[in-house]
Amino acid sequence: MAPQAAPTLLKRLVDDAHQTYEVFAQDYQEAAREVAAQRQDRRIATATVSEITFRRWTSGKVQTLPQHPAPLILEHMYGHPARSLFQPAPEASLRALAVSTIEESELDMTARDAAAHAEDAASLTVPDISLDRLHDAILDIARTYNSTSPPEVHRKAKELLLDAQDKLERTQVLRQREQLYLTAGQAAAMLSAVCFDLGALQPAVQHSRTAILYGQIIEHGPLQAYAHGALAFLAYWSGRPSDALNLVRTAQGFGGLGATARSRLAVIEARAHAHLGDREQAVRAVRDSLDIHHSDRDELHDDIGGEFGFTPERLAMSNATTFLLVGDATGAEEAATHALRLLDERPDGARPMLISSQASTDLARARLLRRELDGACEALEPVFDVPRDWRGAGVLERLAAARAQLTHPDFRTAAQASDLGERIEEFSAVSVSRNLGGSAHLALDT
Repeated sequence: MAPQAAPTLLKRLVDDAHQTYEVFAQDYQEAAREVAAQRQDRRIATATVSEITFRRWTSGKVQTLPQHPAPLILEHMYGHPARSLFQPAPEASLRALAVSTIEESELDMTARDAAAHAEDAASLTVPDISLDRLHDAILDIARTYNSTSPPEVHRKAKELLLDAQDKLERTQVLRQREQLYLTAGQAAAMLSAVCFDLGALQPAVQHSRTAILYGQIIEHGPLQAYAHGALAFLAYWSGRPSDALNLVRTAQGFGGLGATARSRLAVIEARAHAHLGDREQAVRAVRDSLDIHHSDRDELHDDIGGEFGFTPERLAMSNATTFLLVGDATGAEEAATHALRLLDERPDGARPMLISSQASTDLARARLLRRELDGACEALEPVFDVPRDWRGAGVLERLAAARAQLTHPDFRTAAQASDLGERIEEFSAVSVSRNLGGSAHLALDT
């Protein structure tokens, strides 16, 4: 006859304290609030325990530790490591009572314990409709990114990330966990993008690394490639173009990438070469970005798209910046003009303000390279109408480069150049991005 399970330390402590389930539940909730205060984590404060779970914990049949935050709360209640609470009590560890017969009460208890275990297991899931809601939320954030102010994007993406993380703690269903890790990674990637637009480079880097880790857990190539590309982008904006090249080459090695993903990575590679002063490689990568020889799609860059995508106008705008970095005014003007032409073809209200303002500024910079001051002023006119919350780091640093160009000796006596420089300074001084980013330098200057 199989021996009975030896009483655990938790069972002995509960018995010694004469804790009924009701008493235990009250003590558990009080301990949860105290642990939450100590750890400054409000989610712990709402932790509760069901009677079924209480019976299972004290049955002596628990093989693994309960889910977070239960171990922390139990340790706080009894002053013993959580693992030891579910092991045999010291005086009972070397002896287990044997019985020669099975009583009906034992059979009933076994049946109840089995049912309790199944109910607990069934509770470790979240409704599929909740996962559908999270998927819809990331679609909305990505696809409305360019029509939503950066502070509002940050709020939405932050809420989505916290929601996905909370649900990850509540489900053990592998299918659901994979979907939640993907959503969390996508939300982190959106946070990286918006932190950059707000001029906060370090948080942007950290969010990209978070997205990479989530993508690695589920071996999701497009997410890892997107986040590595973002890190490469942030690297050359921080003055580390060699690191950027290494990161983009890593990104290009992930599987499952569609044409959009590869075009985006080629654009980032081109800019890194330009920052290194390698005109030949920069121009080659620009050509590569325009000449992808397949039409494959992936679920991130194409099926979700939006900020994860890379539209033709965004591609043209980015290549214009690369041409500026290598001193090619003609190539920059052609690319920027093409970007603006594509943007003009969009329906009313669907013109991305961040992209259009950057393309307009690059057009102005290309004209300044050719000393066309009137043309530069004309190109910048719509930029000065951009609302404060939409003045992202990309356009601000392009404007800073344009401001530096206005100090050229050819413009020294031009009142128009002086007036334009003052307008740029006033525009930049009140932007949200400038206020958040402080004095962080973004390596964009030609």
